[in-house]
Amino acid sequence: MPNERRTQSFDPHRFWSDEDYFTSPGEATDERVAEVETLLGYKLPALYVELLRVRNGGSPINTCFPVGTPDDPEEGYYVIDGICGLGGKWGLDSDELGSRFMIEEWGYPEIGIVFGESPSGGHDAMMLDYRECGPQGEPAVVHVEVETDEEPMITPLADSFGEFVRALVHRDVYDTSEEDKQYALEQARSAPLTPRLRELCDEAGTALPDAERIFRRLIGEIVEEKGFFALHADPKSHLAYDLQFLLYVHAEGPVDREAYLKAYESMLVFGPAGTLKTGGYAPGFVADWLDERLRERKIAAEPASGQLAFAADYAEQVARRAAAYLG
Repeated sequence: MPNERRTQSFDPHRFWSDEDYFTSPGEATDERVAEVETLLGYKLPALYVELLRVRNGGSPINTCFPVGTPDDPEEGYYVIDGICGLGGKWGLDSDELGSRFMIEEWGYPEIGIVFGESPSGGHDAMMLDYRECGPQGEPAVVHVEVETDEEPMITPLADSFGEFVRALVHRDVYDTSEEDKQYALEQARSAPLTPRLRELCDEAGTALPDAERIFRRLIGEIVEEKGFFALHADPKSHLAYDLQFLLYVHAEGPVDREAYLKAYESMLVFGPAGTLKTGGYAPGFVADWLDERLRERKIAAEPASGQLAFAADYAEQVARRAAAYLG
């Protein structure tokens, strides 16, 4: 049973996976730990620090936290993609994505430290909750969702960080991969487009004829390869990013970098229930794609305004690659 893990022994050296997407540079020295604790105003759990000494943040091998009942222990679970280290882009102290940024900019509650990355790319996360223990005590772990109509939704998960990490189980425990794949393929074939992507496809005209059918076939190939619909740093994902940028600039004209990254969320990431979308994303993948296109000069800034648009020859190249999906 997944819940039996809460009392099992725990080896910090067998906790981390080999994936380094959420790993911060450098080591978690005593000095760095003290600096981050002073900055955030909270003492990190001893086991958290012990894990960071093995690896300075990253993705755990076991990513699923069971939230079932005694009668049905596999009823449901939360997923934690990454645990934040110290320093760098993903560190607890990062100005770009750290705990204070998530509290001040994304509306996470002032109850402690945002430490656990979820598949939604920031719209929900795990937090260390110091409300009962105080800033120097042993915090509980909670799940917080900020995409709500009212206050953030806080769900208690574990009484301590140690209990939380001991309870994590491998995703294979909940393996519904074949069912998930078939559902994703059916969504690619027939689910309504999000309202924003619907508008852009309708306005595509000669810039991308039959845009909807191209998207559906491309997404179907992505699902066939991955078993689910998500966009990362692979060639087909980059084509999907290219196509969305092509349609957006065709409809709206050149756009600045930050405005586009914000607008991106409404096309294939978030939308009404039942529409064709990923439902979550890691913003770094999209930002990295955009910066790569800028370095390659496939996307260029207008001299006067600095607004971004495809170089003419690359826009044509993207349209030709997309046309192959109509065959």
